[in-house]
Amino acid sequence: MSLLVVGTVAFDAIETPFGKTDKIVGGAASYIALAASYFVKDIHLVSVIGDDFPQSFLNTLTASGVNLEGLQIKKGEKSFFWSGKYHNDLNSRDTLETQLNVLETFNPVVPESAKEVDFLMLGNLAPAVQLSVINQMRKRPKLIAMDTMNFWMDIAMPELLKVVALVDVLTINDSEARQLSGEYSLVKAAQKIFKMGPKILVIKKGEHGALLFHKTEVFFAPALPLEEVFDPTGAGDTFAGGFIGHIAKSEDISFSNMKRAIIYGSAMASFTVEKFGTERLVGLSQTGLDERVQDFIDLVQFDIQLA
Repeated sequence: MSLLVVGTVAFDAIETPFGKTDKIVGGAASYIALAASYFVKDIHLVSVIGDDFPQSFLNTLTASGVNLEGLQIKKGEKSFFWSGKYHNDLNSRDTLETQLNVLETFNPVVPESAKEVDFLMLGNLAPAVQLSVINQMRKRPKLIAMDTMNFWMDIAMPELLKVVALVDVLTINDSEARQLSGEYSLVKAAQKIFKMGPKILVIKKGEHGALLFHKTEVFFAPALPLEEVFDPTGAGDTFAGGFIGHIAKSEDISFSNMKRAIIYGSAMASFTVEKFGTERLVGLSQTGLDERVQDFIDLVQFDIQLA
């Protein structure tokens, strides 16, 4: 099955209580594509970079089965850059610097080879860019999933709602779900968001796992307790990549299979946080991934007999 990933391929500079980096590779599409590559090999990428971006990482994407035909390289321009510092709990952070650079004038172009993909994952980007990609598809994918954030809710809510109305799956964190819906209860928030268009809502709760909502059904997947967490940057994007990757591989968009996808997404995200940037997502073995998924199964599996 084929998958189109849209999002940023960028540079990050990160500081956490456990260390700091200079400029390293990041970006939503980087994490999503790498995570999804462990499940499906027919992946297309739509993004933009400057000519300052390292060819070595592009080679890594290509080696992982990612088609870069839709990756624009702007000569003489710089790639998107974000710098942030995480607080001690790793759940909150301060943005130190944001340089839009090539993103400021990004006009996505979906290659002909990607206009009839089976699955579409819209990573966090300006809603206008996400909408442009949807409008360029020659036929509607079997499933369109979308990630967004509170920044777009603050400055581009009308445009955001247009995109939300067109997608099947929306992935956001708990504070974003509350902001989008105006409801504090996540159950009530999910019901309001369903009226906006999506059939499935995934609410990411960081170290507290993720919730999957569909109509009146709810599924919860915990986060795996880890001995060391170095960098949560990209964990949500990696989660999205594992989630959509499993669905694309299985070609099953049922709610029961999405429960499995949540576990695979959580497993992939648990790798990402163990090192800075995308480093941990390169060179994973199938055995290592299977063992990590088994860790999740062991975490929640129990027998109980009601009196």
